[in-house]
Amino acid sequence: MLGMGPLGMILLHCNKIHAMSSPALDRRTLLSLLGLGPLWSLPARSAAEPLTIAVGGQGLLYYLPLVIAQQLGYFEAEGLMVRIDDYPGGSQSLQALESGAADVCAGAYENTLLAQRRGSLLRAFVVQGRAPQIALGVASRWMPRYQTLADLRGRRVGVSSLGASTARAVQLMLLGEGLGPDLVELVGVGSGPEAMEALRTGRVHALCHADPLMSVLEDKGAVRIVRDLRDLRSSAQLYGGSMPSGTLYAPQDFLRRHPAKAQALSNAMVRSLKWLQTAAPMDVLRAVPAAYLLGSRRAYLSAFEHMRTTISPDGMMPVDGPATALRALARLDPGLAHGGIDLERSYTNEFVRQSRQRFHT
Repeated sequence: MLGMGPLGMILLHCNKIHAMSSPALDRRTLLSLLGLGPLWSLPARSAAEPLTIAVGGQGLLYYLPLVIAQQLGYFEAEGLMVRIDDYPGGSQSLQALESGAADVCAGAYENTLLAQRRGSLLRAFVVQGRAPQIALGVASRWMPRYQTLADLRGRRVGVSSLGASTARAVQLMLLGEGLGPDLVELVGVGSGPEAMEALRTGRVHALCHADPLMSVLEDKGAVRIVRDLRDLRSSAQLYGGSMPSGTLYAPQDFLRRHPAKAQALSNAMVRSLKWLQTAAPMDVLRAVPAAYLLGSRRAYLSAFEHMRTTISPDGMMPVDGPATALRALARLDPGLAHGGIDLERSYTNEFVRQSRQRFHT
C-alpha cells in the first residue's frame, strides 16, 4: 500500500491473521513468532490467563451476583478473562474444581466443610447469599391431596443433583418434622427445563429447588410450595441462624498462589452485589440472558423480589454463618460434630474487606 513501509505491512498482515485466528493468538504473539517481539511494546488485549469458574445451574437466582458480574463486564474491568462452565448441579461443579477442571467454584458454602473432612482444603472468599434460597413444592398433578411432609413417604423428590445443597435441604426439612431423611427417594434432575420436564412426566412427585424454577412452576399451577427457604426469617427458623448459601470458593493453594486473581474476582463480585442492592427489577431483567427467565418474565420478577433480601449486601461471611452451616450438616451426619472441622480454614473475608474499601460498601 502507498505510504506503508515493510514494518507497517507486517503489522497489517498480523492484524489480518489475528482476525481469522483464535482470540488467544494476539498481536504480541504473532510479532514474537516473526522475531519482532523485542522491538515492540504493543498493548495486549488482556494480560490475564483464562480463569475457569464451575457453577451448578448458572441461570438460577442463587447465582445472580455471578451472572451480573459476567453480563455487566465487571470481570473484564478487573483484567480477568473468565470462562464459566455450567453443570447440572452443585455436586458436579465441586467435582470439576477438585479434579482440576476449574480454578474456582460458585457453590454452596457447606461444600467447603464437607471437602475439609475428606482432606481437601477449600476456602470460600466471597458470599453471594445469606439464606439457602430454596423451596420445596409438591406436584399438583401427582399429589393433589398432600397435607404434611409425611405424605411424601416413598415418593420421588427432584433435586438439582445428589449431594447438592437442594438435596440436603430436603433432608433437613424432613428432620425438622421428626421424619427420617430416607423417607423419600432423591432424584437428580438438573437445574432448568429438564427439571420441569421431570415433574411434568411424573419422574418426580415433588421438587426442592431454587428460583426462578420454583416460582415459574408455582405461577403455572404445577406445584404447591409447602416449605420455603427463600427469605431470611424462614431460613433462620430451620437452620437456627444465618445460613450462607452461594459463595465463590477455591482451593487454599489457589488463593495463596494467585492472590491478585482472587482479589480481582472479589472486586467484580462485590461490585455486582452493590449493583443489586439498588437495581430496579427491570434492570435485572434486562441484564440476564433471556433463557434464564424460563419463559416467564412475570414469574422471574416475582422470584427476584421474593429473594432479594437474601442476597448478600457486601460479600462478607455472616459472623454466625460457618457455625450454623456445620450444625446443619452435623444433623445429617453426626460424625461431623466431632470430625475436627476447622471453621477458620473454611472461609476468609480478607479479599472482600479490600473490595469493600474500594467500592465503599
